[in-house]
Amino acid sequence: MPGVAHGKRAIVNASRPRLDLSGWGLRGTAILYLLVMIALPVFVVFSSGLQAGLSEFWDNINHPQAVSALRVTLITATIMTVINVVMGTLTAYVLVTYRFPGKNLLDVLIDLPFAIPTLVTGIMLVLLYGPQTALAGFLQEKFDMRVLYARPGIVLALLFICYPFVIRAVQPVLVQLDQRQPEAAYTLGASGWYTFRRIVFPAIRPAMLTGGMLGFARALGEFGAIVIVAGNIPLRTQTAPVYIYGKVEAGDMAAASAVSVVLLAVALVVTLSVDWMQRANQHG
Repeated sequence: MPGVAHGKRAIVNASRPRLDLSGWGLRGTAILYLLVMIALPVFVVFSSGLQAGLSEFWDNINHPQAVSALRVTLITATIMTVINVVMGTLTAYVLVTYRFPGKNLLDVLIDLPFAIPTLVTGIMLVLLYGPQTALAGFLQEKFDMRVLYARPGIVLALLFICYPFVIRAVQPVLVQLDQRQPEAAYTLGASGWYTFRRIVFPAIRPAMLTGGMLGFARALGEFGAIVIVAGNIPLRTQTAPVYIYGKVEAGDMAAASAVSVVLLAVALVVTLSVDWMQRANQHG
């Protein structure tokens, strides 16, 4: 019968899996763009840094100037991360917990380092801590501390640039935190510090680590602000990105690629660690 046959064909056609060409096209476009924009440049840097062999690669990264630049970068980024984790968490806690005049304006200003060029950050620090300023004279006289063309200048620049990372990671967690638990602890006589340490801190600790590590990864590649506030003094204030730039200018691409490989490897480890912590937190 025609009606029955048509119905059977409709059922058979409906049961066959349909190829979603539009979905495959979207996925293919996204994957191709990801490969071209991220994976391919990373592959090129690694292949360039290692193409002469491990012996030359080791010689390039073991050069005293390269070792010093990597050390300065890692030390200043670590100091910045520790300070920003503490102060960023404190800022996020204040923004979520308390009400005060200018709170909305402060919340907007936190994202300012994301928007302004890092060269502008360097200029601001020069205007603030330059040798002609009263603040620089005070620090030099009272504490014998130089800011510009010294490591404190690098740390200050990184603190400004990476300040939002921890705040924006911790703030949503604090907003979603069940306030009945701290209130119950206060009702039972717990102090503010005890309540924070036993209830709030365990909830925000993964976000603190995530924000801190993202800021650390961002600090590894900072160039614009640092080249202004710290200059390019080998074995003293020269960071790895500035060292790489100098080697590119000199035409020594092997040395530039070798140090770039080290920075990329560290950044990759940090990024994978952040992803692992986020997944563990979601499944935990």
